[in-house]
Amino acid sequence: MNRERTMPTNISFKSNRVIINGVVVRAAIFARFFVAEVQSELNGNYYLIFYKNALIYGEQLEKVLKGSFIAKMLKEGIVLDAQHPLLPVLIPSNALSIPAKNKLFQHLERNYSPLEIPCISAALDSFFSPEQLIKPIETIFFHHRRNGSFFKAYQSIRILTDLSPSLKKLNALLQSREYSAYSSFYSTSSLSEIQKKDPLYAEFHCFMKRKNTEYFQMLEKILSNENRDAERLLLWIEDTGNRTHESIKSQTELALKSIPLENWILALTYAGMNPYKSLPEARTFLEQLLRDEQYEKAAIALFPFMDDLPAAYHSILNEIWKQVDAEFVFAHLNEFLLLHQQVAQENDPSQSEQRVLQLTTKLMEEHDLTVVCEKLKPIQKHFPHSLILRKINEMASLIENPDKMMELGLFFADFNQYDQAIECFFWEMELKPADPAPVRQLYKMYQRKGMMDEASAYQQIYTQLRSEQQSGLSS
Repeated sequence: MNRERTMPTNISFKSNRVIINGVVVRAAIFARFFVAEVQSELNGNYYLIFYKNALIYGEQLEKVLKGSFIAKMLKEGIVLDAQHPLLPVLIPSNALSIPAKNKLFQHLERNYSPLEIPCISAALDSFFSPEQLIKPIETIFFHHRRNGSFFKAYQSIRILTDLSPSLKKLNALLQSREYSAYSSFYSTSSLSEIQKKDPLYAEFHCFMKRKNTEYFQMLEKILSNENRDAERLLLWIEDTGNRTHESIKSQTELALKSIPLENWILALTYAGMNPYKSLPEARTFLEQLLRDEQYEKAAIALFPFMDDLPAAYHSILNEIWKQVDAEFVFAHLNEFLLLHQQVAQENDPSQSEQRVLQLTTKLMEEHDLTVVCEKLKPIQKHFPHSLILRKINEMASLIENPDKMMELGLFFADFNQYDQAIECFFWEMELKPADPAPVRQLYKMYQRKGMMDEASAYQQIYTQLRSEQQSGLSS
């Protein structure tokens, strides 16, 4: 995706009573978890772990350790790079503060269920040693077992088997014969039965197997029931085999409940889907950009699909071509050549010639003739019959010939480049001081520039030279 279309996702959070400002450079969703890699202004990279949109913990890390839960999230989760249009939607808008490390597990006990704490603990293995994490997990496990809640004890550990390789030693707790019936339940029961008994496990299991249709549908249902719309949208975007016209429409209805139209159009574009073929709202968005005179932004929005736009967009393309700056055109020349092909009218070649004139004139306002010729070379094959380009080439052939300054000045005047024309006519006047023709052109150039005093002065000189010329002829 074109980087011109995206803005950095900034984030601020408090760590040890210090406010850290940074930019999210990478993120990943993994079921109920979200990890954000934040490049801070001064302190290197932080990794923040969220659970159900709440910041659990974060810390500065030099690198992500292989085998850690963060590494698993970044490898097997739904990963968003810094340019992803939905990344800002996932960053909580409320003030963020990393809990004190020495009080973190007390914080978890106050805010999360005993079945969630082992799962959350597993996600923190980049920040705590296995021994530090195992202790609170075992406390919960043995608490359930002492109370006779053997299934809950099993649940609290069972989910860690797939989530955290670094905590596999906890698996030994499940090897007792008294848990064999529960183990059989997970291996033989249907997905819906497991979901009823252990929704936490079911969600993570479905997420890890989301490439399978059954698990995908169950996960989508879970997210829908909990109104986790952004995750549903990312899940659908990831499923490249389900991008039908109808699904785009239905997902758009969901997206626009909470996501700005611009972000959603960018998200579809990012995923390689053409919003301009499926969404009437996309045309409305572009028309508003034109009304706001944001022509370059409208152009950038259309560039990825320039060769696949409905005819209804030709009026928008025409307006963009007329309004954008010449430098912007040449920075995106390939796209604008495709734009020309989209809107070219075979029965009205004057339209193409007018566009070439506009483009050439804009270039001549900022560059000398040699640079203009060089910049125009790539487009000459697309406009082989252009009189404008032929004239530019002829001007280039005259620029080093001092005997052709009058002719070159007239060419510059045709392009309304009065300063360059004046230079040429001055040169011609120096070479032929008795000739009234270049003086007459100087008078006209200053008049067109609105410099009436200078125009009047050269008009007087011209009148005098003409009089002298005529006197010479009559004598």
